Amino acid sequence: MMDMPSNWVRRCAPLLPAGEVLDLACGSGRHARLCAALGHPVLALDRDPAALAATRGPGIDTMEYDLEAEGARWPFAAGRFAGIVVTNYLHRPLMPALMASLAPGGVLVYETFAIGNETFGKPANPSFLLGRGELLELARAAGLQVIAFEDGRVQRPRPAMVQRLCAAGPAYAFSGAELGHLSGQE
Repeated sequence: MMDMPSNWVRRCAPLLPAGEVLDLACGSGRHARLCAALGHPVLALDRDPAALAATRGPGIDTMEYDLEAEGARWPFAAGRFAGIVVTNYLHRPLMPALMASLAPGGVLVYETFAIGNETFGKPANPSFLLGRGELLELARAAGLQVIAFEDGRVQRPRPAMVQRLCAAGPAYAFSGAELGHLSGQE
């Protein structure tokens, strides 16, 4: 089940505009493969070389990099990516640079654990759990247009507390049709 793209990413992926997509902390590459299948060139970044080896494939370039290593810097220029996908990963110091790397009309798809998840298991450390509405606040502070946001309990793939965001850079041509892609509950 963990090799399947998350329902949130699957629902938001059709909103990604043409261009390069970053799959940050890509793990086994489930979201990189989804974005590549939709025709996007993908850069999959992770610190685990074994995960990157499993991720490589048509339309997917990989980059081994530990974003949390001492002295590590965000390796990408502002405005580089048409889309950025992040799931099950949170390193707060990266957030401003991550969001700045989104192209003006690009789309950010983010899903990770939130406060309350400690009752279900890992992660339980507050350093890795978003506070109430935190992801929404970060996106707004970066000047992104929020297309959809969820904050609460999910049952699949396992019970957890999560926050999910789909947001776009200011040049995104929001038509309202986006909401059709996002309908459907888990």
